Amino acid sequence: MNLEIESNTRVTLNFSLALETGEEVDSNFGGDPASFVMGDGSLLPGFERRLLGMRPGDEAEFRIPPDEAFGEPQDDNIQSIPRADFDDEAPLEPGMMFTFADAAGGEVPGMIAEVSEDTVTVDFNHPLSGRTIHFKVRIAHVEPAELH
Repeated sequence: MNLEIESNTRVTLNFSLALETGEEVDSNFGGDPASFVMGDGSLLPGFERRLLGMRPGDEAEFRIPPDEAFGEPQDDNIQSIPRADFDDEAPLEPGMMFTFADAAGGEVPGMIAEVSEDTVTVDFNHPLSGRTIHFKVRIAHVEPAELH
């Protein structure tokens, strides 16, 4: 069966993700391919849209601008948190990633942007916000998704 990718198909692929500088951020080439269902919300819409119509064996490279990827950084996602809210023993340096509890009891990652005596500035924007993403894909398999 040589189905093409459309909504509600299970797609198995290898991919690499790189920044505009060429720095590779993630890749599963050389490893097991990833599998997902088109339209289930697990992938960026800009990525899914570019996969439509591809078939097993197809390879492609494409560029996804910030507005179709992780968005632009939002100022309201940068917050100052009292230093006292952090463990006294915790080393705090700009660039460090921490996991914080959100209002719903879930977890959200944040990057330390600045540390002062009284406050810690934390950036909750996605680390790739504002960045153009370069994806390379090789489609391994496409099949109808089993709906439960």
